[in-house]
Amino acid sequence: MGTSASKNSGSCHGGREGQLYVSLKMENFKIRRDLIPHVYGSVPITGSWDFSKALSMARESASMWELSFVVSPDHETLDFKFLLKPKYSNAPCVVEEGPSRLLTGGTLEEGDARSALFKIGGDEEVLEYKVFIKADIVSPFDLAASWRAYQENLQPSRVRGIPDVSINVAPNTGLEIGPASPLELDLEHYVVPAPSASAGVVYAANLTETPRSLPTAGIFSKNDALSGSSYGSSKAGVFSLDYSISCKDLDTTVLDPDSDHPKCPPAPGMVESKSVGTFSPLPKQDGQKGLFVDRGVGSPRLVKSASAGAFTFDLKLDSETKKGMPAAAGAVAAAAVADQMLGPKEDSRLAIVLVGLPARGKTFTAAKLTRYLRWLGHETKHFNVGKYRRLKLGTNQSADFFRGDNPEGLEARNEVAALAMEDMIAWMQEGGQVGIFDATNSTRKRRNMLMKMAEGKCKIIFLETICNDEHIIERNIRLKIQQSPDYAEEPDFQAGMLDFKERLANYEKAYEPVEEGSYIKMIDMVSGQGGQIQVNNISGYLPGRIVFFLVNTHLTPRPILLTRHGESRDNVRGRIGGDAVLSEAGELYSKKLANFVEKRLKSERTASIWTSTLQRTILTASPIVGFPKIQWRALEEINAGVCDGMTYEEIKKNMPEEYESRKKDKLRYRYPRGESYLDVIQRLEPVIIELERQRAPVVVISHQAVLRALYSYFADRPLKEIPHIEVPLHTIIEIQMGVIGVQEKRYKLMD
Repeated sequence: MGTSASKNSGSCHGGREGQLYVSLKMENFKIRRDLIPHVYGSVPITGSWDFSKALSMARESASMWELSFVVSPDHETLDFKFLLKPKYSNAPCVVEEGPSRLLTGGTLEEGDARSALFKIGGDEEVLEYKVFIKADIVSPFDLAASWRAYQENLQPSRVRGIPDVSINVAPNTGLEIGPASPLELDLEHYVVPAPSASAGVVYAANLTETPRSLPTAGIFSKNDALSGSSYGSSKAGVFSLDYSISCKDLDTTVLDPDSDHPKCPPAPGMVESKSVGTFSPLPKQDGQKGLFVDRGVGSPRLVKSASAGAFTFDLKLDSETKKGMPAAAGAVAAAAVADQMLGPKEDSRLAIVLVGLPARGKTFTAAKLTRYLRWLGHETKHFNVGKYRRLKLGTNQSADFFRGDNPEGLEARNEVAALAMEDMIAWMQEGGQVGIFDATNSTRKRRNMLMKMAEGKCKIIFLETICNDEHIIERNIRLKIQQSPDYAEEPDFQAGMLDFKERLANYEKAYEPVEEGSYIKMIDMVSGQGGQIQVNNISGYLPGRIVFFLVNTHLTPRPILLTRHGESRDNVRGRIGGDAVLSEAGELYSKKLANFVEKRLKSERTASIWTSTLQRTILTASPIVGFPKIQWRALEEINAGVCDGMTYEEIKKNMPEEYESRKKDKLRYRYPRGESYLDVIQRLEPVIIELERQRAPVVVISHQAVLRALYSYFADRPLKEIPHIEVPLHTIIEIQMGVIGVQEKRYKLMD
């Protein structure tokens, strides 16, 4: 085998400013997976000839290993050698034969452009590696933009920045990774405290807006949590996708999740993902590695029905791969601005008015919609009329208070509804965008009162929830008795049940379904097993997003497991971005994670594993067997642009203005040629929609910024907190979704 070394024209001494970039590669087609190539030597590399401090080279391909580093151009000589270090044992390292290699001024000394020879087991076996050494002077800006990609035009999926930089690398920890890393204890022994309040169960109505005009002391029961505006929000994305449905001028639209209509072009104003695919869940089998599918989320197809003016959305995903996806994040802002410029003034403020009988999931739906819209960045508040009633009238109303022929009760209920509506409109006039008005609103007279109050001030869309499943209704009634402040002082559960059912019968006698104005009807949607959504007179960007979200939500209990990839070599070196492989600790975590998933999901019939397309997440998921694996580009780490591959200290030194701008506002700061957290939120919207739609467990293996954004959605955290949310390595965050809301549990598998 031969050896090659090259140096671009231009010397370190020619007065050019920049850094000396050095790339070392070793190639051998006789693969020995038990021996890992390393480099050690003088100060610019490791500063020690101690074997234990040698720097590991990264596998670039099946036969090629690589290590790149940067040194000051005024450093005259680099003195180094290659060695092979056993991966799984404490056997001695094998140092290459011959003298040390000298790189002076970016040029190899004569005779140092040679193959690396290693004698294994004395003289029993000789391994020969072809060596490639390249050096060049690179400016800090070009360095950040990835010298290798610029110089050699490598694939961007492999090179996102300067990989495997060796400056200030932590010494080898000496971890030994055997073929298996079981969890020695029961899963509960790995549980650590969750920082979010979502770990507990709180009655959803108690988390709505606190009335402005009513006293708040001495009325609520011990279960109440008056927190004012409690719902947080935040969302992110790699390609800034808009998956909203622009239901432009739709009349009496019917959305049936079980319908199967011919394929039609997407609705106007919709942006489709670059790659759309479907997969069939694989049955769990021993040794099965699962199915890899690179996918986005498909948009519902709009189909003309037999009746004039009616359309149907087919919710099945398109199996074809879509291309030519717009990458601009401006689609979101452009649609919103167009709505405000072209529509009536009141259309810029939207009131979603809930309609439905008690125990139909109105408050749960309102809370979920509030959380989603706030996460997207829309100013949204949830106003619950029941909370107003309890504050003004107390919590001791019997079922007779809710009779339709009780004029005093009717007047009192209309009065608190008007108070809540006034508060919501006043908040909108102060800058609010979407108000969720949560009450039964079960008569045409009540709804007409609300429409008259909103005239010229905001656009009203009625959201009616209809449920005909007696089992679901019974379950909701029981939860109501257990959690509602109305029954907190009722010691007899059965007495509370009888009273509530009598209240429900009073509402049923007076109930009038929505047939007026703009409306969305959710019919038997809560189970996630079908049902319909009927849409009438709905148009515009934001209403379309709301419809699409509601189509994909349900109450089926299932866990969602969020975890970062195992520690990568760039994590060890403190470098952001890149596409590095796992460190030894990261490999150990991948095996522990596989063991955890097997134990945690052993009783589940099906589940899926989601990763980004970067190799550190794919490698973390590789030991997991028996479940389909899906790669999402949308789950890739925040794009650091020209800073990709740098440490924060290097950014501070070479790009001080960028460093300070990021420090002042991490949420909105956008890396040059890269992304901000708000960009990541927009990119992640299809991921959130798909997580809401799933009925089986999902394991999401992704990156810190992405998981901060996803976690903030489920934990209901404000946008401003997203860049500071703690998502540590080697920790699993379990989000339990179901009828009682979202609960959280954390497992720490490794320190």
